Amino acid sequence: MLEPNSKENSSKVVPSGAAQTDSSEFLAFTLGSEEYGIDILKVQEIRGYETVTRIVNAPEFIKGVINLRGIIVPIVDMRIRFNLGTPTYDQFTVVIILNINNRVTGIVVDSVSDVTTLSTQQIKPAPEMGSVLSTDYLIGLGTLDDRMLILIDIDKLMTSSEMGLIDAISATS
Repeated sequence: MLEPNSKENSSKVVPSGAAQTDSSEFLAFTLGSEEYGIDILKVQEIRGYETVTRIVNAPEFIKGVINLRGIIVPIVDMRIRFNLGTPTYDQFTVVIILNINNRVTGIVVDSVSDVTTLSTQQIKPAPEMGSVLSTDYLIGLGTLDDRMLILIDIDKLMTSSEMGLIDAISATS
């Protein structure tokens, strides 16, 4: 499912004593100094960042579209979407191609680190984070040793009303 990529480490971290039935796998990625996680089952592939075709009048966080094997894919820059400062694109910047409700969308992140397995006991409810990131889009916080992952409900985020613009862009492209 994931294409080999030298920028990612596909090693899995399985907590000791965790049963496979009460755990979930998350793709961990970074935005600035924070680590985030999304459900690995939503990930179609991981690609290096490439130039996108801009779409007129699209919100700033929608970088544009790419042609992925004949499919027009809208690309969302998560750094801009979450108001985390000006993005920089380098050799570590990647696009995570997602398949959500049979719609293909890409998200730009600073880097991808690994696939992490978390038990339900390792996922804590998300605290209220104000206007920076609505907790509506959070599953919770995943804790693993000295790491903490902000777990994003990528389905809810990508199907939110403002992201509904992605559907409009895909339909017109």
